[in-house]
Amino acid sequence: MSNSAYAFGLGLGTHNSQGDWLEVFFPNPVLAPSAELVAAIGEIDNQATLSREQLNVLEKALAAAGETLQAQLAAQLATSQAPAVAVLLREDSAPASVPEGYLKLQLISHRLVKPHGTNLQGLFGVLPNVAWTSEGAIAIDELPARQLAARLRGETLEVSSVDKFPKMTNYVVPTGVRIAHTARVRLGAYLGEGTTVMHEGFVNFNAGTDGPGMIEGRISAGVTVGSGSDLGGGCSTMGTLSGGGNIVIAVGKECLIGANAGIGIPLGDRCTVEAGLFVTAGTRVTVLDNEGQPQETVKARDLAGKSDLLFRRNSSSGAVECLTNRSAIELNNELHAHN
Repeated sequence: MSNSAYAFGLGLGTHNSQGDWLEVFFPNPVLAPSAELVAAIGEIDNQATLSREQLNVLEKALAAAGETLQAQLAAQLATSQAPAVAVLLREDSAPASVPEGYLKLQLISHRLVKPHGTNLQGLFGVLPNVAWTSEGAIAIDELPARQLAARLRGETLEVSSVDKFPKMTNYVVPTGVRIAHTARVRLGAYLGEGTTVMHEGFVNFNAGTDGPGMIEGRISAGVTVGSGSDLGGGCSTMGTLSGGGNIVIAVGKECLIGANAGIGIPLGDRCTVEAGLFVTAGTRVTVLDNEGQPQETVKARDLAGKSDLLFRRNSSSGAVECLTNRSAIELNNELHAHN
């Protein structure tokens, strides 16, 4: 068998009462693991819940292979009561299990791969819906009993969300970012260095920013935002899960999407969308020349990906207009300083 592989993760997680995985935490996922690491995992039952004895064997094999960090992790997991698992992905195929899905999401949030950089086909069908609580992940059908048990102890079991995806910061906090409300960034988000996500900002899985950037609006699944761009308060981007179809929506570098505006087309660099204006692929847009005179009317999809455009609504006629925007926005340096 070849010693090449796509990714490796050693971690621990949560089972339901039937022994099924609900979630898995991988502290140090590895992209393109070494041949020595792959060989070390060879004798372990990949993706089965690991016993203490198996973890001890794995620790020695990893240490002998020179994989000190992973060996130390195996030793730590051997002292835990939580279920442990090793996942070795031989190739970048669609995730077929909860551990595989969680490994791929954490590859993105650890900045090892970018959005669209790993195969997530069918992920929704693989991941279970989970109650995320003050006592960790709980299976939905087991939640009432756990709530009652907490009340009998004189406590309240806090349920923060019921979802397939947990918040990213319970698994990884990337360096050089600010997140005002952590529940609004899902695991599988990619936040580049210098990204600020304000209280009403939202970043879905398989989406994110190159950084630096100010996010006060919504980055939907599959959407990427280039460096130096600003998403204003309440603005929205249409993703592949929210009406964008198979079109990959992206925002280029140094763009501004105004407050309560939105896009359903990809933008090139240095583009601006006026506050309150939502531009979808079918929006009819009047293209203006350098003197502001109308030249032709096209659908917005014909302008997709082009740079230096300003989209606005004519305050008299109500028509959506587009003209060249040669002055790229400049983000406030102090606002984006990450100390």
